[in-house]
Amino acid sequence: MDLTTRLLEQFVVLAEEEHFGRAAERLSMSQPPLSQAIQRLERGLGVRLLERSTRAVRLTAAGAAFARDARHLLEAQQAAVGRARRIADGAEGELHLGFISGISYTFLPRVLRLTRDRFPGLRLHLHQNTSAELASMVRSGRLDLAFVRGPLADPDGLDLRTVAAERLAVALPAGHPLAERTAVGLADLAGENFALPSLTALAGLAEQVAAACRAAGFAPRDGARADSLPGLISHVAAGSCVCLVPEQVPAGALPGVVFRTLETTSRDDGLALTVVAAVRAGQRDPAVERVLALARDPAPG
Repeated sequence: MDLTTRLLEQFVVLAEEEHFGRAAERLSMSQPPLSQAIQRLERGLGVRLLERSTRAVRLTAAGAAFARDARHLLEAQQAAVGRARRIADGAEGELHLGFISGISYTFLPRVLRLTRDRFPGLRLHLHQNTSAELASMVRSGRLDLAFVRGPLADPDGLDLRTVAAERLAVALPAGHPLAERTAVGLADLAGENFALPSLTALAGLAEQVAAACRAAGFAPRDGARADSLPGLISHVAAGSCVCLVPEQVPAGALPGVVFRTLETTSRDDGLALTVVAAVRAGQRDPAVERVLALARDPAPG
């Protein structure tokens, strides 16, 4: 059957509303044609997508799965149309940009300010997720560009470019004896309980923390886990752990926590983090290239 954009839009709206009348109103059409279109869709797929009652509809398991996939198809179509319309002039249009939470404090706001100031006709739609999920979204065309933590476990199908570097810092409970110092040696933390990043949600940071502690001669003691930076810092605020976080995390991120720089012992001490731009391999989008140039711009934003 012919899965037109209009038919996918109709089903997605109905899945969101779970009501033919409200869905028809959102779609600027009457209810009978919408009902007929969904019936044709079910016949064409050979699958029941809805459980109908006199007052509402409910998605079947197959219907819920099809709604998710239909949204992805529509997002990919919209992204493709947007790219085509930007080819002639990358200074206008829309970009779907993914980012990890760790860069949302300093790096990402700077890129957004520079883009607004230099290319006011270019709109950036932001999507936050893990590095692995963002990489998958770039491969599928749902994102034009993503800023992730390197290295990626699966770089296939991507053009990866290092755009920024930062260092790890240590987050300590405010009453910790080491909080009196201006800088802390990583080896001084060998006996501490660590709040450790999730191996899936924060894979890049988890790998970097483990590598830095190895370089300092110890394995971090697993005191707690979290799948986000606020979660890691919350463990520290509770007084039970210390943790290593990107130095961009602001000092006032959470009461009861202090951040200290880590003393450098060598040029390769395992404390360096990289922010990597992921673009679909073979893609040459002028708007993407403009944003990448701004991301590498060392001038303060």
